[in-house]
Amino acid sequence: MPAQKSKLSSALGAFFGLIGLSGLAGILIAALVTPTLAVASMTANSSIGVFDALPDYIRINEQAQANVLYGVDGVDEEGNTNYVAFARLFKQNREEVGWDQVSQFIKDAVVAGEDRRFYEHGGVDVQSIVRAAVGNVASGDIDSGASTLTMQLVKNIRIQEALEITDPDEQKAAMAEAQAQSLERKLKEAKLAIGLEKHYTKEEIMLGYLNIAGFGGNTYGIESAAQQYFSKSAADVTLAEAASLIAIVQLPNTRNLDNPDKYESNTSRRNTILNIMLELGYITQAQHTEAWNTKVEDYVNLTSPSQGCMYASAAQTFCDWVVKNIRNYESLGANPEERIANWNRGGYQVYTTIDLVQQRAAQAEIDTHAPGWEERFQLGAAASAVQTGTGRVLVMAQNKSFNDSNEGGGWSTTAVNYNTTKAYGASSGFQVGSTYKIFTLAAWLKAGHGLNEVVDGTNGKIFKSVAARCMGGWTGNYPGKNFGNSSPGPITVQAATNASVNVAFLSMAQQLDLCDIRDTAAAMGVERADGRELGTNLADVLGTNEIAPLSMATALATIGGGGLACKPIGVDRFVNALGEELPGQRPQCSQALTPDVAAALAHGLQQVMNGGTGSPSNPRNGIPVMGKTGTTDSSVQTWMVGASTTVGLAVWVGNIVGFQDTSRVSLGTGQASTARHRIFRPIMHNLTGWYGGTAFPSAPANLLSGNVQPLPDFRGQSVEATRAALEGLGMIYQDGGPIPFSLPPGIVVSTNPEPGVRLSPGFTVTVYVSDGTLAVTMPDVVGDKAPAARAELLGLGFYPSVISFNFIEYLDDPTKWCDVASTDPPAGTAHSKEFPVTLTVYSNTAGQAPPGCLP
Repeated sequence: MPAQKSKLSSALGAFFGLIGLSGLAGILIAALVTPTLAVASMTANSSIGVFDALPDYIRINEQAQANVLYGVDGVDEEGNTNYVAFARLFKQNREEVGWDQVSQFIKDAVVAGEDRRFYEHGGVDVQSIVRAAVGNVASGDIDSGASTLTMQLVKNIRIQEALEITDPDEQKAAMAEAQAQSLERKLKEAKLAIGLEKHYTKEEIMLGYLNIAGFGGNTYGIESAAQQYFSKSAADVTLAEAASLIAIVQLPNTRNLDNPDKYESNTSRRNTILNIMLELGYITQAQHTEAWNTKVEDYVNLTSPSQGCMYASAAQTFCDWVVKNIRNYESLGANPEERIANWNRGGYQVYTTIDLVQQRAAQAEIDTHAPGWEERFQLGAAASAVQTGTGRVLVMAQNKSFNDSNEGGGWSTTAVNYNTTKAYGASSGFQVGSTYKIFTLAAWLKAGHGLNEVVDGTNGKIFKSVAARCMGGWTGNYPGKNFGNSSPGPITVQAATNASVNVAFLSMAQQLDLCDIRDTAAAMGVERADGRELGTNLADVLGTNEIAPLSMATALATIGGGGLACKPIGVDRFVNALGEELPGQRPQCSQALTPDVAAALAHGLQQVMNGGTGSPSNPRNGIPVMGKTGTTDSSVQTWMVGASTTVGLAVWVGNIVGFQDTSRVSLGTGQASTARHRIFRPIMHNLTGWYGGTAFPSAPANLLSGNVQPLPDFRGQSVEATRAALEGLGMIYQDGGPIPFSLPPGIVVSTNPEPGVRLSPGFTVTVYVSDGTLAVTMPDVVGDKAPAARAELLGLGFYPSVISFNFIEYLDDPTKWCDVASTDPPAGTAHSKEFPVTLTVYSNTAGQAPPGCLP
């Protein structure tokens, strides 16, 4: 019974399919031959309405093609910039070709396989519609065999137009309409096909079809199909290969050649096409026999379409950064949506800023000194280089290979671009450590201070309040700590920069405003990688913000460029599918620092590279460079940033995640914590070797010296007089409290720093006063025996260590031996219990106590 129902259903479907296609033929004749009579017919009225509502024809537009990224690869013999393609990107794997770039075998095969009356009809083949209607009685398929090549082109154009719709619901509806198994869709295609035939030649229509047709998976167009399945151009395919390609188009997912399991189905359809080609006289019997006897596996030579940044021959993460910036490329459209749509349509040659020679060299250094396959911990490393004055990104390398596939590529790969921000590379950045001190130094110089001013670098100094106008000030109880607990005390800003003294920079910040430091960093091109605002806590002065290498390279390029901050850019120019040149990203620059401040900043940072912490990174190739190191607690993250007058470079080596102390790990070429130097030095050597560089401008004298003078001696003065004098010098009075001393209570007895030390305005001077507890009047002990005199002094509170004896020879009267002859100080003198007392004592021998005098 079920089988009987199935046969009945199939028969009914076939019957109505016959009626439908026959009706379509009648409607076409009525609409195209006698439209007035057709409209009068009530039976045809509904379909004629649909027919008349359509435009006269549809355009054969450019189809989606690959976008190709090019990088700079040196110069040619004439000194012209040499560009090399390094990445292909496409939404559909397609490369449009011209008529002369397609083999005649393909042209003949598509007629034989898809529309043998192609050169005879005007877009709609009524004979074929009727023939298909009769032939489809068994299947009931209204779509099978009735479409001409022109109608198939219309269908494919409408599908491509649907794919370009960005709204998912609208796209789904448009796709359903373009592929609907309905008489209405056939009618629409028929009219549009007739219009195409009126506006395009047969060659243009066939070429349009060959360039738009799907050949399985994401492969579209005859050229891409030939390249993928045979590794050759569509112009060079053999007869058998041509027939195999056309065999795919009716059932692209089951007849394509990406799997041997599909070869049998492809061969069957291929041979049918070969038979028709022989029947139509396109090939000889000998050609037919040779092609028929050729096995598909003998000519399939697969080339996987290597599209996407993970397949880029170089600069994979830079490629990804360029793609993620599509919405920002103004040349591609009026708004982000239009730019993305145009990019997806493709056909662009993108001439980028990346220097492939420098990129390859940088990548080699990173791979050598911080290998991505390190398994003991998640070791990360990245380097970004930016041209001064333009912001052009020259290098963007990292130790993990880029792989954004669903499957991933294992331990040594990642989909994250460590060089960029979360919005453009999925990275949250890394704490930058002492490299952030650059911005405190910049703010210091902007405020008119000098490099030779003296600040407090005392380890353990407590900070309780610092100005921060954007947050109502910072307050706390923050103990400053230097690396290795070093405590230089008063130190010049230059020396503190060379040695990266934490407390000295906290002391500088104490004289500034934390919000000014933040704003200075932002103006120079720095941003948090996670998109949040840069922090303004006191600890941020020491580099707790998480920042990407590209931001730091941009900031260093700002200094090298005389204070001109330029946003990083990656595209110099575009060439569209029509060969028209479009502008790339124009430099977006602003003066973040005055040239004088930039010159003084560069001067200070040059010293870091010449004897300071950055010395191991100095390439010493004759090109001046400046820079700064950065190391977070336990060497979890390490940095080296620097610049010449032509390029800024930032290198990061550290933990992607986790807290491995890199100073306790040895890599193949040395300690992990010093890998930054081994990477930075050769990269900067290569960059300056190619892009050159000049001496940095001289720093103005006032930003070198600043205001420095010796601290006066305030001992013996009152607190009020001392405070007033310090404030008059621009220094900060800090009460150190009373200490045991002999002076009257409240009188100054000492300062920290000591008198005579050269200090600068803003320095905090701690003042200590006497508590009076050590005051004493020297007693009269002359004539007393030495032991008794010493006992009396001890009874008054004198420290044992301050009492000493001076024995003198006295021979006149032996009975006076051991008597005190005099005291220093003399009796009645106001003295301190901690100050020295000398008792001069008679003896039989100078310099020696007489016998039995002292126990």
